Amino acid sequence: MRIKQSESIGMEEKEQMKKKEAGDSDALENVLYHVGGMGLYQRMLFLSMLPVGIFFAFIYFGQMFITATPQQHWCHVPELAHLDMETRRNLSVPRVGDGWAQCAVYAANWSLVLHTMQPPEPSTPTVPCQHGWDFQLGDIPYHTVVSERGWVCEYSGYAPLAQTIYFVGSLVGGIFFGWMADRFGRVPALVGTHLVACVGGLGTIYTTDIWDFIFCRFLVGMAFDNNFMMLYILVLEYVGPRHRTWVASMATALFFGGGCLLLPWIAYFIADWRKFLWATSLPMAVCVFVPFVIPESARWLASRGRVNQAVKILKRIEKINGTKIPQDVMDEFIVSSSQTRQSRESLVDLFRSGPLRNMIIFMVVIYMACAMMFDGLVRMSEGLGLDFFITFTLTSATEIPSVTFVAIVLDRWGRRKLTIGPIVTAGTFTLIAAFLSKGVPQVALAIASRFMINMSYTAIVQWSAELVPTGARASGSALIHVSGYIATMMSPFIVYSERFWSSLPLLILGGTALLASSFAFLLPETMGRPMPQTIVEGEKFVMSHTVCGKAEDEDELKYEKQKALIT
Repeated sequence: MRIKQSESIGMEEKEQMKKKEAGDSDALENVLYHVGGMGLYQRMLFLSMLPVGIFFAFIYFGQMFITATPQQHWCHVPELAHLDMETRRNLSVPRVGDGWAQCAVYAANWSLVLHTMQPPEPSTPTVPCQHGWDFQLGDIPYHTVVSERGWVCEYSGYAPLAQTIYFVGSLVGGIFFGWMADRFGRVPALVGTHLVACVGGLGTIYTTDIWDFIFCRFLVGMAFDNNFMMLYILVLEYVGPRHRTWVASMATALFFGGGCLLLPWIAYFIADWRKFLWATSLPMAVCVFVPFVIPESARWLASRGRVNQAVKILKRIEKINGTKIPQDVMDEFIVSSSQTRQSRESLVDLFRSGPLRNMIIFMVVIYMACAMMFDGLVRMSEGLGLDFFITFTLTSATEIPSVTFVAIVLDRWGRRKLTIGPIVTAGTFTLIAAFLSKGVPQVALAIASRFMINMSYTAIVQWSAELVPTGARASGSALIHVSGYIATMMSPFIVYSERFWSSLPLLILGGTALLASSFAFLLPETMGRPMPQTIVEGEKFVMSHTVCGKAEDEDELKYEKQKALIT
């Protein structure tokens, strides 16, 4: 009898513990279930991601089209300026193999050269370019910042330096806007990212030197990724668990992917880097209207104790969706949210938890590899041997089918498999490409690698948003994304390393992808499970669903041992 009583007490305590741990995340999931996991309101939110996804592509890749370097350039000789470009090149530039020297010119008597119209003897000494460069606008059909300001030869490091400082801005912006989103809400951070990108983009037009250019690109970099992730997180917090995958994946595929396809041809047809910046920066000013059309996150409001505002938004969704939330379900949400209203969980609390700290570190490693691979492959579009605009378009075109495929299978195969498999395949393709000749073979494998890394990148972005508890979700996700910025800070110089050995960039990218893939085995699968609301729920989730151990199984084992002792 005592044994049965002990069993009853033990089971009751375990049930109470489970209910307590479920907390207000279950209560909110119940509300969302009754209000409609993907009703009219959520579909409207999904469509609101269209302009933000396009702006994200403009912010991310716009700098490539204003700093693209025409491959054919030679030293400018003022005395020969009245001649056509081909004649100037033939008379003044030394031959190097099958091409022409780009950073040296003959130290010749140009009056004599003009008189004879014959180039100097090949043995004539050469000197570095002293009067700038002539650019043949073929592969890049318009003047860019690089060609206008002569950022080639000894100044060729300026463009990758500016790109790296852009990613330093992303690092600062990720930390700042992540904190802002968790402290003041997702909507203010969403507005802030677009405003700073608009100001930085328009400011770039009026720069005259390297340092003011770098400062403006730093401002644009602060918005990189953050502008999309703020709305991405907000929308995911409103849709039901079974709809999160296709919402997250299709938003990336259609809106960001569509922006990537538009961008090179906007640059190509405008054919003026200043007008291009006007066309891609000024539209971001529409963000000032965001607070009037996008709701604040009910999850965030509940986690901050602003329950009345959360209820007001949920009632609005209920009305638009034409559904009805049972009063007892709403009351349960209000009570559970009110009980946790003093909770102010933050990124610091996340790192105080051992399981969550390890989870963040593993996620960071994988995300850095994906970011480096993704960014590096895009930046190599200039040097793979085919037309820059076509290569960029082809690699970007992989975004839509690859991410659509992820949307179809992610909730069947899971986040872990769709992170590990594609990143391993992408790394393998990239290593093979390192030993092939430039042109069609390398471009084909680069496109295949980009297709695969798109899949891993999409899976890891959603995975990270689902793993971090609500109170620290924006800042935690921002930290993971900041790690990607650190990785992408290196990618311009990884691409630049081609000048020392043509295969080196691809070897670095492929090796990094293969190394990082192993860390995904240590992360919990989130497929079909509610997002954790608190640090405690996050710990429980990580400990219960990883390959390293099953907390629930351990509890059961302890209980069985206690039962045996009583017996």
